[in-house]
Amino acid sequence: MLRPDLPDLAAFAAVARHRSFRKAAIELGLSASALSHAIRGLEERLGVRLLNRTTRSVTPTEAGDRLLARLEPAFRDIAGAVEEIDQFRHRPAGSLKITASIPAAALILAPMVARFLAAYPEIRLEVSVTSALIDIVAGGFDAGVRLGEQLERDMVAVRFGGEQRLVVVAAPAYLAGRPPPRTPRDLTEHACIGYRFPSGVVYAWEFEKDGRELTVSPEGPLIVNDQRLLIQAVLDGAGLGFVFEGMITAEMADGRLVPLLQDWSPPFPGFFLYYPRQRQMPAALRAFVDFIRADNLAVSRR
Repeated sequence: MLRPDLPDLAAFAAVARHRSFRKAAIELGLSASALSHAIRGLEERLGVRLLNRTTRSVTPTEAGDRLLARLEPAFRDIAGAVEEIDQFRHRPAGSLKITASIPAAALILAPMVARFLAAYPEIRLEVSVTSALIDIVAGGFDAGVRLGEQLERDMVAVRFGGEQRLVVVAAPAYLAGRPPPRTPRDLTEHACIGYRFPSGVVYAWEFEKDGRELTVSPEGPLIVNDQRLLIQAVLDGAGLGFVFEGMITAEMADGRLVPLLQDWSPPFPGFFLYYPRQRQMPAALRAFVDFIRADNLAVSRR
């Protein structure tokens, strides 16, 4: 016996339910002759007569009744499944997987995660925090958060959060008895705590003032690969650090850290949410993009 096609089974169910080829044809958008041909083909493949036909009526045979009784709940289940999927277009749901750097997670994601989940309770958000530059497609991520200069050209990028600023800071204990740096070149006379990226490169401190750019390679007794450890080492007086201002707001406010070379540290555009170009964006990702765009607009109006 050849396996029947789902459309032919749906055609039979419509005819048996309506007991009419004409009414079933209207429901399915087919001609009565095409529908009759489909039913004959189904009966031939099954080797069983399913419908009794006269010039005045169409009724299921015993085999047809039994088949209809099994098909009707199955088709209702299928319709329900399709309806649930259709809700994804109107009510965002499902999983959303994002990768972000430590500063991006701390400064941008952390303050808005609870608000986003409250607005979209049917979305399950997963955030992977890493300093590595991740291939989001190969890694199975829907999107990532990076600084603008780190974005790949074939990605769609959406500004995420406001401007950021990197600042040189020191603990008062470190500065005691030492002249503070007046220009970036003075940093060569200080213990500067380095930060190593997962690629192995130690970040070179970048400065700008009045269109003039300077880069300083940090020299000191300590190199770390964790922003939180770097900040703690600076607080403990191990040396100078170059960190995101937003990550040390409280420490600067209460005097535990002293900002230096502020006139050499202008703000820059900051972070971007990025994701691959795609014809059908997942509903959860679309909701997230719309959410941060609304946030950006609210910030710009303040």
